[in-house]
Amino acid sequence: MIASNPSSARPRRVAVLGSTGSVGTSALDVIRHLPEHLELAGIAAHSRWEQLAKQCHDFKPRVAILCDPEAFKQADRTRFPRETELLCGPEAVHALAAAPDVDVVLSAVVGAAGLGGTWAALEAGKTVALANKETLVVGGPLVLELAAKRGAKLLPVDSEHSAIFQALTGHTADDVARVVLTASGGPFRGKSSRELEAVTPAQALKHPTWQMGPKISVDSATLMNKAMEVIEARWLFDLPAEKIDVIVHPESIVHSFVEFADGSVLAQLSPPDMRLPIQLALLHPQRVPGPAARLDWRSLRVLNFETPDRDTFPALGLGFEVAAKGGTCGAVLNAANEAAVARFLAGSLAFLDIARCCRAVLDSHDFDPRPTLERLLALDAWARQEVARWTRTRTPAAP
Repeated sequence: MIASNPSSARPRRVAVLGSTGSVGTSALDVIRHLPEHLELAGIAAHSRWEQLAKQCHDFKPRVAILCDPEAFKQADRTRFPRETELLCGPEAVHALAAAPDVDVVLSAVVGAAGLGGTWAALEAGKTVALANKETLVVGGPLVLELAAKRGAKLLPVDSEHSAIFQALTGHTADDVARVVLTASGGPFRGKSSRELEAVTPAQALKHPTWQMGPKISVDSATLMNKAMEVIEARWLFDLPAEKIDVIVHPESIVHSFVEFADGSVLAQLSPPDMRLPIQLALLHPQRVPGPAARLDWRSLRVLNFETPDRDTFPALGLGFEVAAKGGTCGAVLNAANEAAVARFLAGSLAFLDIARCCRAVLDSHDFDPRPTLERLLALDAWARQEVARWTRTRTPAAP
């Protein structure tokens, strides 16, 4: 018999960090559809103040934050509702994440920039709905240690990790033979390295399944996004790298598998709609009808699976290496990739050079198996500088 979940006396109060991104806007749509269950306490964005102002008018949160000082100066205060206080900077983000009137913090900032807000929320003992995989890629052991010390909860928002989380309910890592993360394959699935030599940013941003921001779209095209998810799964589920695998599934219906020690396999299926894993993380363990699309079994004809091409997409192999080695490798790989993707989008680095550059920076760093947070942040800055130096000595392929 399935036990019913008691309804909360009041809606859960949510802070959304990264409210103007794809995950952030999807989260606001979930909150909009479930006012009896969820209430927006505060939001934070990097620089899109016009979009932030509209969100404030829609939801009337207590506080809104712009992280970019220039955007904060340019923002027209008359465009924001009187009920909302407009603040600036990372300190304001940390204060929002730790605020007494916040129950759940959705960490949806892209990149290592999301670590600070997540850290503040965990230090305050909050429940964190984690869409910022870089938090665990950069500081996995330190983040989990902090969460355990403060009694905080980490609930995954990535569709793949949400699928694994659901399949593992009632089980431990000892029960698991392996977990298999599914990947859409991105816009260049089936292409050869030769065909990818002249890839343009516009081509890389055309994801066949998901609607995402430019950085994550490029990561999906190189399979670096899946590499980061391997590292995240290693820490989130306390699994060694050899118990994690990846399979390409272009329909993006099966979001991941868990194979147990007895040979049984559990999978989670749903349409490719981020609102479902977001809602699950915000309301866990409650399940209520929400805005996410439903799976239409009548139109479901075939599900395809294939082995990823690690030769053409070497970024995936980097993820398994880093998951196995740990230490400072995650911080260095993530920072190098962020910097390399930025240069690719700016037209100063070839698509295939993204993974090559990451490989070179990772191999040249001074590895530390048990780094402090300060050491990780220092290596983040160092890796970005190395990418700038590396790209000055290379000639990108002609677009």
